[in-house]
Amino acid sequence: MIIKVVLLFSGQGSQKVGMGSDLIDAFPKAKALFDQADQVLGFKLSEIMRHGPMEELTRTSRCQPALYVHGLAVLEVLRERMPGLDVAACAGLSLGEFTAHAAVGTYDFATGLKLVFQRGTFMEDACAETKGTMAAMIGGEESAVRELAAACDVDVANFNCPGQIVVSGSIAGIDAAVTGAKEKGIKRAIKLPVAGAYHSRLMQSAQEKLSVVLAATPLNPPRVSVVCNYEAQAVGSVDDIRRTLEMQVTGSVRWEASMRHLLAQGHDCFIELGPDSALKNFMARIDKNAKAFSIGDVASLEAAVLELAVND
Repeated sequence: MIIKVVLLFSGQGSQKVGMGSDLIDAFPKAKALFDQADQVLGFKLSEIMRHGPMEELTRTSRCQPALYVHGLAVLEVLRERMPGLDVAACAGLSLGEFTAHAAVGTYDFATGLKLVFQRGTFMEDACAETKGTMAAMIGGEESAVRELAAACDVDVANFNCPGQIVVSGSIAGIDAAVTGAKEKGIKRAIKLPVAGAYHSRLMQSAQEKLSVVLAATPLNPPRVSVVCNYEAQAVGSVDDIRRTLEMQVTGSVRWEASMRHLLAQGHDCFIELGPDSALKNFMARIDKNAKAFSIGDVASLEAAVLELAVND
C-alpha cells in the first residue's frame, strides 16, 4: 500500500517537556536516534526533553536541536509503521526547514544536528544582545499589518495562515504595534512568550555567523523537493539551499504561501511531525479540504496510521 504525503516539520514554540518519551520507550529506532543526539552534542539533550525543566528546554540552543531530533524520530517510527509511505515533498516552519532537509538527505543526521545547535546558539546570543520580542496579529488584513509594522519600525516575521501574522522587533516597537493594532482593523494583538525577535533585523548577527557555518557544511541536492520559508518555493541546488537557510534567519517565514505552493501542485495529504498541532491547524485555515494529520507521540502515530490506511 503506497500512501503519498507531504511532510511538515514543527518550529520553535511547539516544544513541551516529555516530548519523545513514549517514542523512546516503544521504538528502539527512536531510542537509538536520541542516544546518538546525546553523543553528538556532548550533553543529555534527551534528559532535558524528557524531564525539563521547561525553562531549559525553551532555551533556543536546546529547543532547536530538541525539535530536530524529535521530528526525525517521529519520521523513523512512521516509516517503520508504514513501509509504503511515499514522501512527495517536505517543508518545515523556521527551524523545521532544517529538519526537512535532514529527512530528504541534504545532510546526514549528525551534520544537521550540529548545524541546528549552532544556529540555536547564535540566535540565543542575538536575543541576549538585542532584547527584542514578538506579537501575533489576529484577524487583520496583511496590508494593515505591514503598514503597522512599518510605522512601529518592526518587521513582519511570520505569515502563518489567513488571519494570523506575527511581527517581530524591539520591545518598544512591538508594544507600539500591540497598542495601535485596533486602529488598523486588527481584531487582536497578543505579545508572545519568546526570548527574542526571531525573523527580524535583530537576528542579523546570528545570520552572519550561520552563513559562515553553512558555507563550510557539505550539502547534497535533496532526494525530494523541500519548499523553503524565505521564497515559498522548492529549492534544489546546494547554493540555493545555503542562501535561503541563511536568509531565513532575518527574513519572513512565508508559511501560508509555501502551503499554497504545495496545494497548487496537487498535494492534498499533509503530515505534521512535531509535539503539537500548529501546522495542522494552519492548514485547516489555508485549505479546509486538505487532509492534515499531526504526529508527536505513540497515540497520535497509531491514530494517523489507522486513518491513513482507511482513507487510502
